[in-house]
Amino acid sequence: MTRSILITGCSTGIGHHAAHALRARGWTVFAACRRAEDCARLTDEGLMSPLIDYEEPETIITGLTDVLEATGGSLDALFNNGAYAIPGLVEDLPTAALRQTFEANFFGWHELTRQVIPVMRAAGHGRIVQNSSVLGFAAAPWRGAYNATKFALEGLTDTLRIEMRGTGIDIILIEPGPITSRFRANARRQFEHWIDWTSSARRADYEKVIDRLNQDSTARFELPPDAVTKALIHALDAPRPKARYRVTVPTTLAMVTKRLLPTWLMDKIVSNS
Repeated sequence: MTRSILITGCSTGIGHHAAHALRARGWTVFAACRRAEDCARLTDEGLMSPLIDYEEPETIITGLTDVLEATGGSLDALFNNGAYAIPGLVEDLPTAALRQTFEANFFGWHELTRQVIPVMRAAGHGRIVQNSSVLGFAAAPWRGAYNATKFALEGLTDTLRIEMRGTGIDIILIEPGPITSRFRANARRQFEHWIDWTSSARRADYEKVIDRLNQDSTARFELPPDAVTKALIHALDAPRPKARYRVTVPTTLAMVTKRLLPTWLMDKIVSNS
């Protein structure tokens, strides 16, 4: 039988690539986006595209309802993927900005996951894959909001994985490093909206890094979105999937160095990167 998967954040980048790749492998793919115009574009590309915006709880209900109506009430897999960053120093990050990014990167994921679990429990199986980040276990300066949401996601996902043992529902984390996408361009818009850097006590520090906030990533070890899709395919197809899939060299290096180096030395290395 054809397996079904709901993927969020499919307008570009990782979600867009994963949706098309899994459809080519025979999956019934529901490629969700947060904007109606993106849903229409993906529909023109041959995908089913429900509207799900993590910041709008009612769309989580209506979007999943559309999916379940199309499948007859079943869903084999969920790939929580859509997220964004608000760059800036923590001292300059408005609390309202932090609340907003938690809605998009954490609370919305939790709500959709909670709605999907009863569907999978009724079927006796399912896979829930969370797209985290190297910044989910290794903090970096200027990324406090994103670090916080991904650290929270990792803690909640680890707990859920333990609690789901024996249910037939596998809970899996993917931890990418730098991946080619519009992530930085989207983050720049959030930065301009929320961060009053010209009034910051650290204005001189912002002037040193602000150009990097206005460019797509050109990191030395950056990989295309298909690197994440490969990990996702293994997470979905393996009889015993890993709890974590680390994607890109920086993610692996961060994991190793965090285990081996003292905190003060890690802080020094990261603050100078």
